[in-house]
Amino acid sequence: MTEPAVLTESERLLQRALAVVPAQTQTLSKNHTQWPRGAAPLYIQRGQGSHVWDVDGNRYVDFPMALGPVILGHAWPSVNAAIERQLADGISFTLPHPIEVEMAERVVAQVPGAERVRFGKTGSDANSAAIRIARATTGRDGVLVGGYHGWHDWYIGATTRSAGVPEAVRALTATFDASDPQSLEEALAAQAGDTAAVIIEPAGLSEPDPAQLQALIDRAQAAGALVIFDEVITGFRLAPGGAQERYGVRADLVTFGKALGNGMPISAVAGPAQHMDLLEEIFFSGTHGGETLSLAAARATLEELTPSAYSELEDKGTRLRAGVEAAIASAGVGDWVSIDGAPQRTVVVIGEPQPSKNGLMARTLVQQEMAARGVLFNGNNFICLAHDQADLDQAVDAYGHAFSRLAVGIGSGDIEGLLRSAPVQPAFRTVS
Repeated sequence: MTEPAVLTESERLLQRALAVVPAQTQTLSKNHTQWPRGAAPLYIQRGQGSHVWDVDGNRYVDFPMALGPVILGHAWPSVNAAIERQLADGISFTLPHPIEVEMAERVVAQVPGAERVRFGKTGSDANSAAIRIARATTGRDGVLVGGYHGWHDWYIGATTRSAGVPEAVRALTATFDASDPQSLEEALAAQAGDTAAVIIEPAGLSEPDPAQLQALIDRAQAAGALVIFDEVITGFRLAPGGAQERYGVRADLVTFGKALGNGMPISAVAGPAQHMDLLEEIFFSGTHGGETLSLAAARATLEELTPSAYSELEDKGTRLRAGVEAAIASAGVGDWVSIDGAPQRTVVVIGEPQPSKNGLMARTLVQQEMAARGVLFNGNNFICLAHDQADLDQAVDAYGHAFSRLAVGIGSGDIEGLLRSAPVQPAFRTVS
């Protein structure tokens, strides 16, 4: 596919949605402002393996993989079968189902330092539970955040998306640069002994230096705070025990989501008994916390994630990264484009050579050109078991073409002139 796809049905559905759904959809990253309208699809009809089909029938290689949850592949047979078997017995019950115990035992067996686990539905659920545990454990209120941690008040109040969050709540959370020890020192000092939790994503745009990660843990703990690893993205993706296993470090509490259910809504918070048993008193409760279809999907997903599966994910991600690096070099856009991160989830960062108040011109051009070549791009390359060499080749070819077009726009000084849509918008805006 080298020409823009026909996207009539996507546009029709968007118009319907704008009349009844505030912000068009349930997830910001899926909003029409995050995709080049008219050049990329806005609605997906179905997925199979590493591919998705939009509502107009166009097929794409999927690398965002539902924003990270799909680690095996869409409609993975063993996961579907597990859901169907459990569906025949029921979804939710008046009392716990045995699968809650079985899955808790499995997570405790895999996760370093975990003696207890509780399940939720979203990463925001798990992170909020962990923060509450930290506050109850320490008797403190302050929180330091070093990444993205969900939509709940304690976190989002510290961002530019803070509308509706009371100022008193906003004042309890501060941000810091998790890669900069001095930033942590200054943040701890500003909270003057009231820091209950330091929460970070242990791996994100780049892989961490394990020694620096350990130093952060040691410093936060020395200040009397609990360290929370937000492994909603990295958990069960980077290794059976997540980032803690991969980098050889241990946090006080760890949260999981996304890859745990291969697309089904499930999350977890785990840690040692001394902290987790406070949940006997702390209220963390939801009707659907023990919903059985997601737990069945999680069980089937973890069974598929064998040592050979993890080796395969790493190998595919390494090959894709090498191809993208070559494409960046070939197009000569290395001053503005980079790729980094763990092989299982690399991140392509696109700078803006021609900044504009209208939006992200360079990012839009790359998304537009990749969609025209049948590849969905949102910055993340989440590798799944279903991706094959043809998918990787198609992605590298699409990146190569997109970067070449970006080079043309940079050379002419008119990236915007190459766009077939309005530019996409930043999800979080700079505070002026």
